Formats: sequence, structure tokens, C-alpha cells
Amino acid sequence: MAGQGLERREVLRILALAAGASTYPGFSRWSFACEHGGSGVIQVKRPSYTPRFFSADEYATVERLAQLIIPGDDSPGAREAGVSEFIDFMVSSDPGVQYRFRYGLTWLDAHAAQLHGAPFRTLDEPKQNELLGRLAYRDRYRDGEEEGRAFFKLIREYTIMGFYTSKIGLEQLDYPGLRIYLESPGCPHPDDPEHRHLPAGKT
Repeated sequence: MAGQGLERREVLRILALAAGASTYPGFSRWSFACEHGGSGVIQVKRPSYTPRFFSADEYATVERLAQLIIPGDDSPGAREAGVSEFIDFMVSSDPGVQYRFRYGLTWLDAHAAQLHGAPFRTLDEPKQNELLGRLAYRDRYRDGEEEGRAFFKLIREYTIMGFYTSKIGLEQLDYPGLRIYLESPGCPHPDDPEHRHLPAGKT
């Protein structure tokens, strides 16, 4: 459900926000705050996360939405990357989006109750996917669900933001900044005429 792309300008804004919030100690699974301990370093067990903004029920819904947007099927997904923790922290730090998230979660539960008689988080997966599919894909839009579509776009943006600034997400992108080089790499395109003047890598 995360198949729609983000513009480059939005990606840069996301990275700036993520880097700015990275000093918060609750994000050991987040790339900007990942541990750098090697052999001989005592690894402290990660404490359970306590939401800073969302209620327990709201947080459970946010966690479920993130899982559905980036599932952990063949590879680690939003849950393993700690995306719900990231979303909670980012929303708690930005009053400008707090009402939109709270209203959107309320709308989603009310809509799920109207269609299926229960809050969204308690529905089975096929019903959750069917409901979100109506909000995510233009060819499945229904009248009267405009507020739900706006909320899905918002939660999807923050889910992608959290996942692709996590260590797991950047590993899936093969992001070179996570690598530790024992020597400076040379030019990866030595046969390119424009690159022949570049010096070789140094030890």
C-alpha cells in the first residue's frame, strides 16, 4: 500500500525533520540514532516504548496502520523498524499536525464501526485492507470518504518517513552512508572519460 512516490523536495524535508529529532533516546532502531557499539561494548536491552502523544488505543491503531502500509512479509517492515514510535514522537513534537492525526484516527474508527460494527484495530486483516484500499487508490474512491483519504495520505507519508529514515529502511535501500569503509573507495566508473582525472582511493 506504499506504492505511491514522494517528491524529492518532500524527501529532503523528511530527512531534515528526522535528523533534527534524532537526539531523542527512544529511537534505537532509527538510523539517525542507531547504536554504534561493536565488540566489547555492553549492549543495553531496549526498553518498551511509552507513547508520548497518542492514547493506548490510538497508538495501537497507528501501529497497525503502519504495518499494513509497509508489511514485514519477505523482509522487515514498519513494525520491525519502529515506525509507530517514530510517528508518535514526531506528532508529539509538532502541534500543527496533532489535530489532523487525532481527528483522522477518530474518523477511521467511526467509519469502521459504521461499515463493520467495530473499531478499525479490531477488524480482521481482509476488512482492514478493504477499507484502506478505498482510501488509497483513486479507482476505488467512494463519495463521502474524502476526510479518510486525507488522513490515509498523512499516515502513509509519516510511515514512509519513519521507515526510510530507520536503519532497516536504509539497509533495504542499500544506503552507502551505513557502510564502514576500511579504505577510501575509488571512482566506481573508471572507464567513464569524465572520471579519468579522479584520483584512486586511498588507504
